[in-house]
Amino acid sequence: MAAPRTSPNTRSTLRRRRRASDSMAAYDRLPAELRLWLAQAALPWSAQSALRVWRRALRDCDGDVTRVHLHLTRIERKQLCRDVCRIWGNDHPAASVAPS
Repeated sequence: MAAPRTSPNTRSTLRRRRRASDSMAAYDRLPAELRLWLAQAALPWSAQSALRVWRRALRDCDGDVTRVHLHLTRIERKQLCRDVCRIWGNDHPAASVAPS
């Protein structure tokens, strides 16, 4: 039996886990501002981890949702930059972009 093919779009250093809970119900319970940000996110955030980071950032940013969205974007960009070299190599155009 042949090994399953892995698409380049599914390779990541992110851990994969199966959840026993209803992930869509958990997503629906998230704050509207967080769901808005997650709708355009590049990575597959779990509702639990997104909410944990959201609450911490909301506290650190004194409730400024715009700053929280920027903070989440920086976290995501940093993870993406980390993955670029590991997955696509140093020749990828994004490999030279350092996270800010």
